[in-house]
Amino acid sequence: MFTGIIEASGQVCSLVRRGGDLQLTLISQTLSMADVRLGDSIAVNGVCLTVTDFGDDFFTVDVSIETLSRSSLEHLKQGSVVNLEKAMAANGRFGGHMVSGHVDGVGTIANLSKSGRAIDIWLSYPAELGRYIAEKGSITVDGISLTVNELDVDGHQLRLTIIPHTLLCTTIQNWRTGSKVNIEVDVVARYLERLLAPASGDVKSSGLTMAKLAEYGFLSGLKG
Repeated sequence: MFTGIIEASGQVCSLVRRGGDLQLTLISQTLSMADVRLGDSIAVNGVCLTVTDFGDDFFTVDVSIETLSRSSLEHLKQGSVVNLEKAMAANGRFGGHMVSGHVDGVGTIANLSKSGRAIDIWLSYPAELGRYIAEKGSITVDGISLTVNELDVDGHQLRLTIIPHTLLCTTIQNWRTGSKVNIEVDVVARYLERLLAPASGDVKSSGLTMAKLAEYGFLSGLKG
């Protein structure tokens, strides 16, 4: 589990193709490796990956064909800068929102414009993800926990407002119109959908309905 609060940036120093898979080595001068062990999880641009080798300032991961097909990691090159976050410790501070590191789709940066000292970014998302996205709800983009400030449901776009600190500390400073980014919707929305789905086999229905969720205030403010 992750929180979407980026700990450090890293840089791709090696990409090795092996039978369609990718072995990726990243270097970082700011991510502490003191508590990292083989088999630990580190999110790279929001994708949960397993550490297969590491040193004082680097770590190596394997990226499967499945992950490459469902994320923007396919577009990484030597020298690419990425967002990094180690898996949250049980006694850690929960600063963002619940992030699994399982990417739901790839989005495209549609427009960037200044808004005071901040930057407004319109992001196009896959149409099938629209049902999980709520105005003022949480979303993870390239591993960053962000707030959806506006929705264009018909155009399948959402607006993010990026404050200077977030811009400075993440790869957002490198985003341009047309940039591909990883999207993970709020995991709570995923679980709610599963709970509302018809029961199958020996699994008993929870009895949870959209009406009940609305009655208890869980759907207040949701649009689309």
